[in-house]
Amino acid sequence: MKATLKTLAVCAALAVSGLAQAQDIKIANIVELSGPGTTAGTVFKNGVELAIKEINASGGILGKKISYTTEDTQTNPGVAKGLTQKAVDNDTFAIFGPVYSGSIMVSMAESKRGETPNFTGGEAAAITAQGNPYVFRTAFGQNISYPKLAKFITGKYKTLAVIYANNDFGKGGRDTLTKLLEGTQTKVVADISTDAGAVDFSAAVLKAKQSDADAIFVVTNEEESARMLREFRKQGVKKPLIGETTLIGQKVIELAGDSANGALGHVGLTVEAAPLKAFGAKYKAEYKSETDHNGIKGYTGVYVLKAAIEKVGKLDRKAVAAAIRGGCFNTKQTPGILMDVCFDDKGDLDRESFMVEVKNGHQVVTATLPPLNAKK
Repeated sequence: MKATLKTLAVCAALAVSGLAQAQDIKIANIVELSGPGTTAGTVFKNGVELAIKEINASGGILGKKISYTTEDTQTNPGVAKGLTQKAVDNDTFAIFGPVYSGSIMVSMAESKRGETPNFTGGEAAAITAQGNPYVFRTAFGQNISYPKLAKFITGKYKTLAVIYANNDFGKGGRDTLTKLLEGTQTKVVADISTDAGAVDFSAAVLKAKQSDADAIFVVTNEEESARMLREFRKQGVKKPLIGETTLIGQKVIELAGDSANGALGHVGLTVEAAPLKAFGAKYKAEYKSETDHNGIKGYTGVYVLKAAIEKVGKLDRKAVAAAIRGGCFNTKQTPGILMDVCFDDKGDLDRESFMVEVKNGHQVVTATLPPLNAKK
């Protein structure tokens, strides 16, 4: 009898041990699936899920599979904060999203409280200025991308009209660019604010048109950018339209149609660039649609997490966050990150990027730019 009880006890212990070994790495996808951010959030989510599918199929991370939940922020910062709090309280290992800057600015206090790595698609410069050691970008912040863009603008145009969304993303872009243009040959001759989520851009476009600036810079979110491009063409504006990824992303191009042709910009990520073409084909095969930069953001973010966990060698959230901050990761060791990347002590990333022009409904890469802080 004693032997039987001892055997049962050993079996029970082994079962518990086996259960612990089998526990998944929990990830929370907290993204915009409704509201103005639907396009960006949905594609980001798809990228995250595609990476998880691949990683699980190849054996997981340190022998453990990834499980995930997906929640809709409704493009509402308050909802995003509540969902992040829920994820932290559920002992989630890492959080992906939100994509919108205004939402991550509010929600990241919760991931910091839980010491939970939080990968965001938000690009507002203020996000990483808060000193949160658990927030990491999946794309350039405006403080990294805009110096490259400003160099392009000052080399070609003497006057500039700026149209921006009156939210954290738009105001952050406008402020960053304006500061970078100080003391250069390029002067801002029109400063035009628009409401986030706006539908009618006729007045804003007319103001830009009447300024007679050499070029027009646009920093609004995806849906608004598509509407504005259509309005520019409707009013017959011929001046160069310049922006960042949210002006010339593939989803914007699809929404704007022929109105997007001719738009110029700097992008950190595009499936038209050689290192990213294979991912674009893979995404299209999986989801039967084209991806934009948001899909690449979600996908590569998961692979950065994988690389950091493997570098640390254990599932320790705090240690993994520390390994990303100030760390560099390369495609030789982790092909899924697609491009070699380094993070600074604030969670901002740096890598190669691209100048593009929209032609016949697609981004065409016109130049590859080195990392901003590339060693010469």
